[in-house]
Parts: sequence; structure tokens; C-alpha cells
Amino acid sequence: MPDPNAPARFYEGGHYTPEESVGFLLKRVLMSFVCQADKRLCDHDLTSAQWNPMMNLRMRGTATVAELARWSMIDAGAMTRLLDRLEKKGLCKRMRSTEDRRVVMVELTTEGRATMEHVPEVLADVMNRHLAGFSEAEWQQLLALLTRMVANGDAQREAG
Repeated sequence: MPDPNAPARFYEGGHYTPEESVGFLLKRVLMSFVCQADKRLCDHDLTSAQWNPMMNLRMRGTATVAELARWSMIDAGAMTRLLDRLEKKGLCKRMRSTEDRRVVMVELTTEGRATMEHVPEVLADVMNRHLAGFSEAEWQQLLALLTRMVANGDAQREAG
């Protein structure tokens, strides 16, 4: 029986083409998703850079600037600048942690929560349009396969 932890041998450097790369295709799907979501959310004056951390705040209540940056896959400086814009719009607020003054917590304002009310429906519709023609079994299989790829990537990162 093959070792489930051994690297696959599907790609060869001498014959590698981006069009057949899982990574390239995943990036194209992600870019399409973001483009369509941004197109729909611009009516609400939101970009993907903005609704992404706001969605995390909607789901979690509060988060540190560092957590938001990590979840959004951007550096803390970029997140700080993004939060500056969101605060100017009145969509979120930052406050120092009462336990550790070095830690800055972020939460949505009432206006921010109201703005985010429609976002899950827009994102679900955009995602469903990208999954047109998939059966429920195919969708479940896709989720399982992508989850395995994420776990493989996490294991590589943790290994060093």
C-alpha cells in the first residue's frame, strides 16, 4: 500500500505548464470569485479587502489586528491602513485590550454590522454561480479534496 504522506508525482518540471496546475486553476477560481463579489458589493461601497476582515469580525465578534491580518493573508501594516479606512467609514472601531494595552482589538460598529447583513447572501450567490452544474456529491467531494490539500500544506509549513 502506498504511503499516504509521500508526495504525489503528478507533475514533472520538464513538462510543467501553468494551465494544468492545480494552483493556477485555484488562483483563477479565487480571482473570479473575488471579481464577481467585488462587482456585486461595490454598490455597498465594499471591496474584497474590506469585506473579508469584516466577515471575520461578523462571525467572531472581535479580533486582534494581528488575527485579522493573518486571516486576510496581509501584513499587519496593510491591515492597519485598511482599518483606518473602515473606521473613517464608521464600519469598525479599535480599542486597546483591557488585559494587555499592547493588544488592539477590533469590532464592527452598529453600521458595520448592518452593512454586513447582506454580504453572506451575495457571497453565497457568487459561490453557487461558480458551482453551476455540480451535483451535491461533487460539491462535497470538492470540499473534501480541497480540505486535504489545505491539511497537506499546513503539515509542510509546520514541518519547517
